[in-house]
Amino acid sequence: MSAADGRVLVDGTRADAVSVFDRGLAYGDGLFETIRLVDGHAPLWTRHMQRLQEGCQRLRLAMPDPALLLREVAVVADDLAQAVVRITLTRGTGPRGYAPPPTPRPTRIVAAFEAPGMRGDAYVQGIRVRWCDTRLARQPLLAGIKHLNRLEQVLARAEWNDPAVVEGLLCDTAGQVISATMANVFAVIDGELVTPAVDECGVAGVGRAEVLASWPGAKVLPLSRETMAGAAEIFLSSSVRGILPVQAVDHTVYVPGPVTRALQQHWRGLGFPMEQA
Repeated sequence: MSAADGRVLVDGTRADAVSVFDRGLAYGDGLFETIRLVDGHAPLWTRHMQRLQEGCQRLRLAMPDPALLLREVAVVADDLAQAVVRITLTRGTGPRGYAPPPTPRPTRIVAAFEAPGMRGDAYVQGIRVRWCDTRLARQPLLAGIKHLNRLEQVLARAEWNDPAVVEGLLCDTAGQVISATMANVFAVIDGELVTPAVDECGVAGVGRAEVLASWPGAKVLPLSRETMAGAAEIFLSSSVRGILPVQAVDHTVYVPGPVTRALQQHWRGLGFPMEQA
């Protein structure tokens, strides 16, 4: 992608480069949001802005004006019927060293991409996932927010190259199930919809927030691999890919059930496409 494509804005100007001294590049000092658009509309926009606001508060960054961000999103995603827009916010440039500059000037990057395609059978029959060996470190100060350091996810995703395996599940250093590399995980256990807590590590996905808000009785509880093995249903939630049933975790097979199907229908009601076979 280049500035000529017209799909990247840096601080409101068409560009495709930032300073080599930007703290986002040097230290991962910043945040990002990845937002799915359908015909120019972002159904989960409010939730994305809420998470970005929380992340800015945690990192002590100035929150950009959401109205400005929305205008820039419209510019870069213009004429894309199905788009994914990434908003990246860094602390900007500064002198060498970890100490934040006393008067930071944040860098704001808004870039649009064609939304990734997913086969219809992935939503109907489900996807194959695997357990990853990489573990997520516990750090409550950074847990939940979408900060720029994604090295744990990069290393986890590097563990396999089998195209039949779509995702990998991650545990923390204590062995508790947390998430997939790019999605949150839900399981139906003893008739209850459960998802792990992300207050010590992991990302609090906006798709996860939507599921928790829309499904009465959904619970946030510790989840072990052994408990997951006995689940009646497992699915992944993602603001980009929606509700993806899990067909198998390694050699353990699951069948998409009524909870998964109901939440897929909820996603369609929000305006997201859920391809059918």
